[in-house]
Amino acid sequence: QVQLEESGGGLVQAGGSLRLSCAASGGAFSMYSLGWFRQAPGKEREFVAATAWRGIGTIYADSLKGRFTVSRDNAKNTVYLQMNSLEPEDTAVYYCAADPRPAVFSSLRNPYWYEHWGQGTQVTVSS
Repeated sequence: QVQLEESGGGLVQAGGSLRLSCAASGGAFSMYSLGWFRQAPGKEREFVAATAWRGIGTIYADSLKGRFTVSRDNAKNTVYLQMNSLEPEDTAVYYCAADPRPAVFSSLRNPYWYEHWGQGTQVTVSS
């Protein structure tokens, strides 16, 4: 059973940066697809970025491409989300998710694809 724990959230001013981390335990990390999602109050969970099964590639939400970067360190069983030029609209709880199955990139945008989820970390961007 894979367990995921996010960290790195906090309060930041608009234009600032944060790096979120998600540490995994209990699974073959390098084989997993890993995704980042976010959910603002009153809104549905939204895809942010993902690094695919066996690290074969990365995908991003079109609206976030260029500001956010997802990366993984298989030696540390950790996936990262570097967020730059943050805007108040980025305020949300950010979740990481993992799934061991081979997947096409389109599947990785779907929160229902993922088997394992972390508890989330709050990111608040002040104007």
